[in-house]
Amino acid sequence: MKKSLIALGLGGLGIGTTEFVMMGLLPDIAKDFDISIPVAGHLISSYALGVVIGAPILVASAANFEPKKILMALMAVFTVFNAFSAFAPDNTTLLITRLLSGLPHGAFFGVASVVASRLADKGKEAQAISVVLGGLTIANLLTVPIGTYIGHHYSWRYTFALIAIIGLITLVAIRFWLPALPVKRSGDIKSELSFFKKKEAWMILGITAIGTGGLFAWISYIAPLMTEVGGFAADTVPYIMVLAGLGMVVGNIFGGKLADKISPIKACLILLLCMASALLIIFFTAEIKAISLIMTFIAGGLSLAVGAPIQILMIKTAREAEMLGAAATQAAFNVGNALGAFFGGIPIALGYGYTSPEIVGVVMALIGVAMAFTLMKQNNKEATILSEKKEYLVN
Repeated sequence: MKKSLIALGLGGLGIGTTEFVMMGLLPDIAKDFDISIPVAGHLISSYALGVVIGAPILVASAANFEPKKILMALMAVFTVFNAFSAFAPDNTTLLITRLLSGLPHGAFFGVASVVASRLADKGKEAQAISVVLGGLTIANLLTVPIGTYIGHHYSWRYTFALIAIIGLITLVAIRFWLPALPVKRSGDIKSELSFFKKKEAWMILGITAIGTGGLFAWISYIAPLMTEVGGFAADTVPYIMVLAGLGMVVGNIFGGKLADKISPIKACLILLLCMASALLIIFFTAEIKAISLIMTFIAGGLSLAVGAPIQILMIKTAREAEMLGAAATQAAFNVGNALGAFFGGIPIALGYGYTSPEIVGVVMALIGVAMAFTLMKQNNKEATILSEKKEYLVN
């Protein structure tokens, strides 16, 4: 594997750790600041808001700089504000540092995905992007459990210090392992933003936010699902999450290879259809422990398998606005996270039980399938028209 891709993957590791470890640290932070867990939960929303705000703004404002310099600047911001989080004296300060540390998230993944596709061997662009996203999967498998353990047994502040150290290591790796690539920008910010006037852009963002939101409807409530319905002991939930993380590692690799073998849009359609099927199986079999564990692995895999196909689809569709488009896709993933958790919680609040979010997830995934199918038909139609024009000109 190329060292340049490893450097980008390290960035994904740090970002994945700070994004997902907060779920496990909420009780410790709430106790330390003497606030309720729902109030502490605003720290998760604050980070997500930072991602949505930072993704398009930072990429658009930095597009005239070399990709390597952009990535180093983004990782520097990430490192500094995670370090500040470790010393936050109160919840308000931590809320602000979480917002600011979320700003580079989408922009980093957007730029890193484009860089990875440029560094990749021909025909293996999606697999290269999966290496970048692989940092997220390893975070869920390794550093998130470690960070949660440190937060429980020592201090959550040490967890953020660990994240800052990962950020520093990433900075060094990018500095020495990533080659300097030329700026690839043929227009200005106005022309790049015009891409979002196209229907294709919003369909891809819709597939991302709504389709993948179906998976978040499941994973947001996996703990009560496994304990209240599956009958697992509460202290086994961390191990179940590791199983889901292992599925993410495998699924991420599979998704990249699938997108390179067929096409990104076909891969998205197939994987979202599989996601809907998996969530339906979970709905009917959640009480059977063995099947629950198997489906946790499979659903975890599908949650990240669709990442690389969607990202390379946006990069190829955006063309001259590829970095901006890729960053917007990352913002859409976080919108999907919020939508899945919100809509998945509604039937639980109405008393339909902890399996009800899976039905919400099935509906959201199938909406993503319908949008992917529509986009694929549109692309095929445009390709046919272009082919006919070329044939006419030749004759």
